[in-house]
Amino acid sequence: MLAMVQRSLTGAVLFIVIGSALIGVSFNLFLIPHQLLSGGISGIAMIVGYFTDMNISLLYFILNLPVLVWGMITIGRKFIILSVISVSLTTWFMQWLPVRPVSQDLIMSSVTGGVLVGLGAGLSMRAGGSTGGFDIIGSILTRKRDFSLGTFLFVMNGFVIVALGYYKQNWDLALYSMLSMFITGKVMDTIHIRHLKVTVFIVTRKKDLLLSKMHKLHRGVTVIQTEGGYMKEPQHMLMTVTTRYELNDLQLLIRQWDAQAFVNVTQTLGVMGLFRRT
Repeated sequence: MLAMVQRSLTGAVLFIVIGSALIGVSFNLFLIPHQLLSGGISGIAMIVGYFTDMNISLLYFILNLPVLVWGMITIGRKFIILSVISVSLTTWFMQWLPVRPVSQDLIMSSVTGGVLVGLGAGLSMRAGGSTGGFDIIGSILTRKRDFSLGTFLFVMNGFVIVALGYYKQNWDLALYSMLSMFITGKVMDTIHIRHLKVTVFIVTRKKDLLLSKMHKLHRGVTVIQTEGGYMKEPQHMLMTVTTRYELNDLQLLIRQWDAQAFVNVTQTLGVMGLFRRT
């Protein structure tokens, strides 16, 4: 068990390292050289840096500190430790990488930068952490409501875009930044699927065995007595609602302990009542 936990933690940290590297590359090689913005607190750090010539990577780290403390109080220790690692590594990569444009084309830079930030943030959140800033705020809110994290971040980042256009008096940069943030949100939602719910119906003759194994998934299960329409044999249907993120674990469990079970997975638009959203 300890070895499994260690492997899981190692994998999470590896995802965080890769995600931080992608974000650092996006910032220093695609966005900052053209004075484009990322979203959230990193975007605020960029705006302040553009106007004051302060070090953007240090601003990014300092501005994230109060949000990280809020996450520690609201979400939990593991999440915030991984988030601190992500923010620290991103800061380090931004210090280490030169600020140099890979492309002079603003559209290509905004699109590529948005994709890299989305990949980096998505990997960090998939690992159980975040990249700080609005990601933590969004993670807190998506535990209480069923909505897209990427869409929430895009709406919140609208304020940052308006600030850039107003103070720079350059709405082209603001619109290119909006394009980059929109792509970031879409890529992030592709990777971070914790908010998507599915209902799983499992028709089985091994009810007690599956129930005992599904207990570790910490999801409620409803047991329904059924009868086969053709063979007229008694069996049971187990119904549970879980997330797309956790669906793979459930499917592996069913294949391992009852490969003959009939499984139907349907998309769930929303959930009311008692449901663990963490």
